[in-house]
Amino acid sequence: MAAIDTSARGNWNTKLGFILAAAGSAVGLGNIWRFPTVMAENGGAAFLFIYALLVFIIGYPVMVAEMSMGRSSQKNPVGAFRALSNSRFFPIVGFWMVLCGIAILSFYIVIAGWTISYFFEQIFFYAGWYDLASFIADTDNGWLNAILAIIFMGLTISIILGGVSDGIERAVRMLMPMLVVIIVILIGYVLFQPGASEGLRVYLVPDFSAITPDLILAALGQAFFSLSLGMGALITYGSYLSKKENIPEAAGYVTVFDIGIAFLAGLLVMPTIYIAQSQGMVIFDDDGNLVAGIALIFQVLPELFHEMGGLIGLIFGATFFFLLSIAALTSSISLLEVPTSYTIDEHRMPRKKAALLIGGTVTIISIILSFNTGGIDILNYVFSDLGLPLGGLMICLFLGYVWKTENARHEIRSGFEGLDEHWFWPVWTFFVRYICPILIGLVLVVTAYELIGTLFA
Repeated sequence: MAAIDTSARGNWNTKLGFILAAAGSAVGLGNIWRFPTVMAENGGAAFLFIYALLVFIIGYPVMVAEMSMGRSSQKNPVGAFRALSNSRFFPIVGFWMVLCGIAILSFYIVIAGWTISYFFEQIFFYAGWYDLASFIADTDNGWLNAILAIIFMGLTISIILGGVSDGIERAVRMLMPMLVVIIVILIGYVLFQPGASEGLRVYLVPDFSAITPDLILAALGQAFFSLSLGMGALITYGSYLSKKENIPEAAGYVTVFDIGIAFLAGLLVMPTIYIAQSQGMVIFDDDGNLVAGIALIFQVLPELFHEMGGLIGLIFGATFFFLLSIAALTSSISLLEVPTSYTIDEHRMPRKKAALLIGGTVTIISIILSFNTGGIDILNYVFSDLGLPLGGLMICLFLGYVWKTENARHEIRSGFEGLDEHWFWPVWTFFVRYICPILIGLVLVVTAYELIGTLFA
């Protein structure tokens, strides 16, 4: 078989570049926007414990599987399934993953646009331009949503046009350290505010009686969402990875980075929630549920920053939403790269044309969603809550029983001397073939059952 020309597709210049890019794909709004609020609704520290456990038990093995498939095939999800087997079914699975990435990106950039709007809302409020601040923070304004989504997609496309090393890698090497520094600085301020200690207690002291099937389901869903699993992002990123790199080690770094950022995000947002409550804001209802749900960051926190008043309120509020914008951008890059890579590989299209075509198509969908934000919930449920675990399940079944773990062993061995004698190999094989498919399958059954119950209630 002829050698694959990787030069046209691009490669990572450094191992650090790959780790930061993969971590950036995982560390996005899912960690800083979604994780703390979902955790607050599901037992605080107990949710954090279960989430971290599931990330290692299920997330890490699936991540290694995706990266192995990508590097072995040096293709996008569709091309990877086609190159690694004669199956006619699994390339369809790969196309489903690409479709999931497009659908998620379509609503993701609408939400990402809100991070920009609230950044300017904080500035306008501080300047005393209250009408302008209220206008730009109106998430029900379809035209405003559309304009901000277009701006955010423009930023994403501009990075993708630069290619793998000069575009994606260069961007994340700047954005990821900036993101961590900003989170740490904000935490340093928050922890000394009145009410923060109560939030810290809820966040760090687990109540294991709060662990329920619903909590476990929510934690697993969050793990897939935050790690970007099941949508082919790590198959695509893995396809740019050098044969010299140790895949399990790289996946380990990404996993630890993801949990670390999620932990820091919780350390920032959870005390902030209780600071707001100590100032008289209604955060929880009588049943202990968040009043604003996952919209809390956009509905409650801006008011808290206003209450702080003065320059401190401006700095804290504007910096927080700038942080969210960075996090959103690191994920939107990978979401756009998956269908762009598919178009380059399968349709022999130049990167510039592919990025503009896919980016333009996604932008049109996002404009429609801008005027009907209720559609975001539907897309989120179908392509995120159901679509990502389904993709993860298919990856495990493919690697374990179609491509076979022995072929994966050959790929992983490249860059991992001593794999055959290492404990990693039998443990990972067992999890990918048995533990992960069973647990993911149970989650899909429960999720589908809840959907049917909702439809026929």
